[in-house]
Formats: sequence, C-alpha cells, structure tokens
Amino acid sequence: MVWSILMNLSSMMFLCLFSLICLLGFLLMISLNFSYYIEWEIVTLSSGSLEMTLIFDWMSLLFLSFVSFISAMVMFYSGGYMAGDMNMDRFMYLVLGFVCSMVFLIVSPNLISILLGWDGLGLVSYVLVIYYQNEKSAGAGMLTALSNRVGDVAILISIAMMFDLGGWGFIFYNESGFTEGIEGLIFLIIVAGITKSAQIPFSAWLPAAMAAPTPVSALVHSSTLVTAGVYLLIRFSPALVGWGQSVLFILAGLTMFMAGLGANFETDLKKIIALSTLSQLGVMMFILSMGYYKLAFFHLLTHALFKALLFMCAGSVIHSVGGTQDIRVMGGLIYSMPLSITMMNLANLALCGTPFLAGFYSKDLILEVAFSSLLNEICFWLLVLATGLTVCYTFRLIYFTVSGDYNLAGLSCLSDEDEIMTWPMIGLGVGAVIGGASLSWLIFPWPYMICLPWKLKLLALLVSLIGGFIGYILNMMVENYKLNCFSNYNVVNFAGSMWFMPFLSTFGASNLILKISQYYHQSGENGWLEFYGAQGVSGSFEVYSGFLQLAQDNSVKIYMVMYVLWLILVIMFLL
Repeated sequence: MVWSILMNLSSMMFLCLFSLICLLGFLLMISLNFSYYIEWEIVTLSSGSLEMTLIFDWMSLLFLSFVSFISAMVMFYSGGYMAGDMNMDRFMYLVLGFVCSMVFLIVSPNLISILLGWDGLGLVSYVLVIYYQNEKSAGAGMLTALSNRVGDVAILISIAMMFDLGGWGFIFYNESGFTEGIEGLIFLIIVAGITKSAQIPFSAWLPAAMAAPTPVSALVHSSTLVTAGVYLLIRFSPALVGWGQSVLFILAGLTMFMAGLGANFETDLKKIIALSTLSQLGVMMFILSMGYYKLAFFHLLTHALFKALLFMCAGSVIHSVGGTQDIRVMGGLIYSMPLSITMMNLANLALCGTPFLAGFYSKDLILEVAFSSLLNEICFWLLVLATGLTVCYTFRLIYFTVSGDYNLAGLSCLSDEDEIMTWPMIGLGVGAVIGGASLSWLIFPWPYMICLPWKLKLLALLVSLIGGFIGYILNMMVENYKLNCFSNYNVVNFAGSMWFMPFLSTFGASNLILKISQYYHQSGENGWLEFYGAQGVSGSFEVYSGFLQLAQDNSVKIYMVMYVLWLILVIMFLL
C-alpha cells in the first residue's frame, strides 16, 4: 500500500514537472514563432530510407502539457479510487505506458514513428479495458481492439503508399500543397482518424470501453486515445481537400447528432458521459472538415479539461454508492457529496457552453464560425439539434443526480472525505473555469471577427435554453407520469442503441461473411471435396474390397460364374 502511494506521488510529480516544462516550451515557441524539427536516418534500404523524426512546435508542446497535467491528476486520483486493488502496481505501469504511447504519437510527424505510438495506444487500451476480468470486459476489449485494428491497417497501407511519394512525413504534403495522386492516402488517413475517434460507422467501441476502471476512462476520453484520431487529422488538415472534407463533414454531423440522441435515452452514468465525448468529437471533426483546424484543436484542449473532471466526479459517485452506475437509483446527492456534485455540475455546465467556462470559449466560437460559413440546410440543423441535445442530456443528468429524492439504500456511505480523490477534481475544476479564457488568449492573439445577424447570434443561446428546459422538465414528467411518446419500444430502442451501431459493428458486419463461409464449407469441404476426396475414396475401396472378398469365397456358384466368364474371354480372344 505504501509503495503504491509513493508510486502515485512520484508519478504525479514527474508528470506535473514535465507538463510545466512543455508549457514553458510552448510559450517560447509561440512568442518566437519557430519550431524544432529533429530527424535522423536509422537504416537505408536501396532506394528508400527509414527515418526517425520528432517535431516540437507550439501545437505539440501545448498538447503535451495538457496530456501530462491530466495524466498527473489521474495518477494521483487512482491512488484513492484503486485503493485495495490487488494489481495496483500493474495498473499504474499500464497507465504510464498509455501516456508514453500518446506522447510518442504527439511529437511524431512521421507515419512510421506515429504507428509505434498508435499501436501502443491500441494495445494498452485493450489491456486496460479487460482489467476487470469478466465476460463483459472481455467482449468490450475485443470490440475495442478489433475496431481500432481497422485504423492500424489503414496506417500500414498509408506507409506502403508513401514509398512512391518521396517522404514519410505529413509536413512535406502540407507545406508543398501537393495533392495530386494522394487521394488514396488521404482516404486511408481519414479512415484511421475516424476509427480512433469513434465516428460513424465505428462508434460502438467507445461506450463499450467503459468496462475499464473510471480513472482510465477519464484519461482515455479526455486527452489520449479518442483524441488521437482528431490530432492526426489536424496535422494532415492542409491536405484534406475536396471530397475528403465532404465525407468527414457528413460523418461528423451524423455522429454528433446520433450521440446526443442516444445519451438522452441512456441510464448508465459512465455511458452517458462517453456519449457526450462522442458528441464533442463529432463537433471537432465537424469544424475540422470545414478547414478550421485551430478551432478543432482549441476545443480538443478545453474539452479535455472538463471531460476528465466529469469522469473523476462520476468515479467518486460510483465509488461512494458501491459500484452502482444507474442514474435512476441516484438522487439528492448534493446533500451527501457537496464537493463532488458541485464539481460535476461545473463540468456539466462547461460541456453545455455556459458563458465564461472552458467550453463556452471554444464551442460558441465554433457555432458562430459554422453559422457564418456556407452550410447547407440539413447540416445546419444537424449542428443546431446536436447543440440542443447536448444541453438536454446534461440537464437530464443533473436532474437525476442532484435533485429528486434519495433513492439509494439506507446504509450507503456517501461522503467527500477521500482527499486523494478530491484534490485532483479541484485542480481540474480550476482548469475548467479559467482554461478556456487562457487558451483563447494564447492560441488566438487576434480575435475572430464574425459578423452575424442577431437572430443567428441568439440561436445558440435559444437552443441551449430550450434543450435545458426540455431535459429537466421532460424527465421530471417521465418520472411522475407515463408519456405515450416514450412508450413506443421501437423508437426508444432505435434512439437509445446508437442507431443499432453495436449490433451492426459486430453481428451485422460479420453475418454476411459467416453465411458465405458456411455455404462454401457445406458445399465444398463437407460436399464435393468429401464426395470426391476422403469419403469417396474410402467408399470405392469398400466396394472393391467387398467384391474381392466375394470372389475369394469358396462357393460352387462363384467357380461356375468365373469359369463361364473366362471361357467367354478365351473364345473372344481366339475369334
């Protein structure tokens, strides 16, 4: 136990120091407007060479600072959440390996070196998802691993295609503006990005990954695994032109709408927060597909702060109520856990885009830029509805956890006495309050000048107010009255199951292949091959051996028949 606490403290102090160094490096890089690009050649193979490259610019250093700070808070938080676990040391080493893989991915502008961090994230995430050894965790881990393997294959094929393009790094394509002949490469990079960031049709693994311990969820959904795909596409953004932007635009719009709709029907606390992550990833991809990569990166950083805080608060609640994750059995927690619930509401309000919190500065700016762009009507209303649904499920979560009656068992021990879990939440809470304003001043030295009609200017605020009202009042009515609109099982099942995405990603994707293989197995291996192969040969030998046994039988009938046959053969030969 003492060793685990010392390991938590030492890991937190090291990561905080590393975060501070990266932050100072970011300030130096952005003030002097330059970056370091380190490259060395490892091996040369005839006409090609294998190179190791690292890039240290303002974007990579700022992202490293955020990843290190959030990882430090998660490591310290894990000391209280995982206290008493038999495999605490293994858990800590896995989390550190996870962070190292993400750091390696951030500073790599080369697809070969990116693949090392990319595969490291996939491997360690699988081990962390199956940390609790049960059937549910095993299934979720397999779904997570196989879904992410699609992106790994896309990266490998991209590396193979780069043999003909003269360089392994994305910087050459971004700076030269060369886009002719790399459509296939851009398609593969988009596939890799949407698999890692769980966009449609690869969205099923994200809620399934909630089988991992809650500190892992706080790290995965804030600044590491799911943001790796967005970060990769941000780096490749100058090359994403033409049809690539259109495909990403449509998938992102559908994803954020689907996730917002599904979260309003979900009752699992961690899955609601996971679907909110999926919705915000859709927002990042949406604005990235329009060419505003800085806005996508800005929202990625602000989202990391309040989403890590939200998962930590959820973990504190789950830890106190004995492992229960159903929000319907919660209620009135503000009286028993005032600090945790206050921090949770702070993160929820930041998620909604409440003015002057972290989410407001990035999300409101994204909405204004999108409203001022040339959007078609369908995509415009998808964005508006997704914004309203975000506020709706957030206030639904607030209603079921904060207000209402106390629905837990009478002997439940609810408190905020665990300081090891409390201090990281306070640190991230401060970031959720001041992080948005600070980042907006640092990343955008000149503010965006957006001219909108007052109707569009107030549209985001109006949609948020309507969404919050519906989310709170409608769930109050559902709890007290039976509403016919929620009694239709087919509608609720479709909306609450992510449009059957988990089914389509597993059985739906493999059903056709399994049926084809079953047909060829029955007609081939168990059919013609058996008839003309092993069973056919053995049957022929049985017939021939039976005839020989019959011919060797000491019977007068056999002798007479053989005598007549031989006599006929001799006569035919003589004639």
